[in-house]
Amino acid sequence: MARGYFGIGVENISKSYNLGAVLRTAHAFDASFAFSVGAHPRALDMRVTDTSRSHTHLPYYAWESLSDMSLPKGCELIGIELTDDAVDLPSFRHGLNCAYILGPEKGALSQEAREMCSALVYIPTKFCLNVSLAAALTLYDRALCFGGYTGRPLASHRTPRQRPKKSSVDAADIAQRS
Repeated sequence: MARGYFGIGVENISKSYNLGAVLRTAHAFDASFAFSVGAHPRALDMRVTDTSRSHTHLPYYAWESLSDMSLPKGCELIGIELTDDAVDLPSFRHGLNCAYILGPEKGALSQEAREMCSALVYIPTKFCLNVSLAAALTLYDRALCFGGYTGRPLASHRTPRQRPKKSSVDAADIAQRS
């Protein structure tokens, strides 16, 4: 894995289950920190929704406004937003030290937030995704770009030796073994 650090956060989020899911995603992908900016008070109550208790495993910052936000020196802010001037995620080159910021449910990053970003990136889909899913896709893409996973096999089929272990047997397995 590459050195460096990254964080992820959301602006103006209103639902605790979405903020909890973003924090679980940050924790799962080993983020250095997570944050929210201008979160609705009810979104900050994540006792039920953050089942991995992420706030006990990584720093979480709840800034009231963008002017309160204090990122580490040299940390690039990257906006994840569906705009015409954004770079598509598969062609984006992730920074070594950066923080990703996503917009709220049923909304977009504020103009002020977009202006603070060194880059805007969009996930190429037909329409906007749930904020927690967008966070997961962004961090998964980052992990892929920094060599976090092995490559896919070249063959389009698997031999029995390459087949992943399953907890249950399906009809195709039974037919192949016969």
